[in-house]
This record gives sequence, C-alpha cells and structure tokens, in this order.
Amino acid sequence: MGLSKLFRKKDETPHCSAVIVAAGSSKRMGSDKIMANLGGMPVLVRTLRAFQNSNLVDEIIVVTRVDRIEEIAQACKEFDISKVAKVVCGGATRMESALAGVSEINPKAKLVAIHDGARPLVTDLIIKRTVYAARDFLSAVPILKITDTLKKVDENGVIIEPVDRDAVVRVQTPQVFNAELIKGALTKAVTDKLTLTDDCSAMDMMGVKTHTVTGDEDNIKLTTPRDFFIAEAILRNRGDLN
Repeated sequence: MGLSKLFRKKDETPHCSAVIVAAGSSKRMGSDKIMANLGGMPVLVRTLRAFQNSNLVDEIIVVTRVDRIEEIAQACKEFDISKVAKVVCGGATRMESALAGVSEINPKAKLVAIHDGARPLVTDLIIKRTVYAARDFLSAVPILKITDTLKKVDENGVIIEPVDRDAVVRVQTPQVFNAELIKGALTKAVTDKLTLTDDCSAMDMMGVKTHTVTGDEDNIKLTTPRDFFIAEAILRNRGDLN
C-alpha cells in the first residue's frame, strides 16, 4: 500500500505510544550493546531519537534490565529524550518484557509500537508506514522479501527440499498494534508460557491477522560486532556521525 493511500486526511492522523524493548543480555554481542557507542552516542539513544522525532509518537516506555534503569534514565536527560515517560524493568522472556512495557502506556493510547532497542537505524518513514497501517488493520509490521535461495535441512544438515522464498519474509520492528488487542495477546502468551520471538506472533495466536508494509534494508538489528561496522557505514552515508 502506497503512502498516498495511507496518509489520507490530517484529521485521521493516528497517534501511538512506543515501547522500546532493551532488556536482553547481549550474549551474541559479547558486551552490552544497548549502551555501546555508535557514532558518538549510545545505541539506545539513537533508537529513542527516532521515536522522539516522530510526530505520531506521544510517549515512550523503555523496558530494560534492573541494573540499566538508572543509566538509561540519565541518558534520556542528557540527550533530551523528553517523550520517555517511564523506564521499567523487563522480564525473563521477550513476551514478558513487551507486556511489561505495554502495561505502562497511557490508558488512552489506541495504538502501541513495539521496537527493538538494538535497531537504532529505524527511520521516520518506517514508523509512519507501520503506524498508519496498524490504524487501518489493527496489527502491522515492516517486512523485507528474501533474495537468497532457501533450503530445508534435516537434523544432520542435509538438504531435504527447497523452500518457496516468495512465501517467506524477514520481519522487522517497529511492530504496531491496537493497544487493547496486543495487551490481551501478550497477557495470554505469558500466561500460557509460549515461546514466541516477536509480538505479532502473539496476535496470530489470538486469530488477528497482521498486515505488512515495506521495511528497510538499513533497519538492521545490532546482534554481532560486525553489525556495528555496518551501522556506522550507514550513518556515515546519512551524514549522521557525531
């Protein structure tokens, strides 16, 4: 769906709360990636700035580990991230952390965007696309098509059969939802102790179909040290290195 169709009338502009999940242990990175320096400021601050600067976002809730709360609150003051309403402690799983954040948003919020704290290169365009789609379809995520050839393998690593790449996509964040529906979906996922890796999976379990919008190749998640080199190259290309 094109932006011209999504952005219809000024009086239909949606507003949402944003939950930034930054409660992971950074095991694959080998160090604390959330507060690591990326182009002159902490990774999380770059993430928060994207939502701070969005005119569709009214408030931000940061979900993190208990030992990071004070440091993150201080960073928000230092870098003037004024939309951060709360910094709260996450849970043992992704679903628990997402629910902790969603439970703290303004009760009047109709939409909530849930975003990985380690995706600092998200753009205002991606936020807009996803928020507007969620307004219309209740549940929306940005995706990228697969360009590699895909194969299914057995437990021994032997190829069994090809996978139709046209039926498979890469899912990014922010994932944006009707606030009441996602809170109920996450509550059920946590109560049932489901192992889910993203938030739209909880909506799927509730029978709510998720609409997709075009993602961005630059909207990478920082997972390994190599990702920092890529992120810095992207920032340099944008002219956004401090």
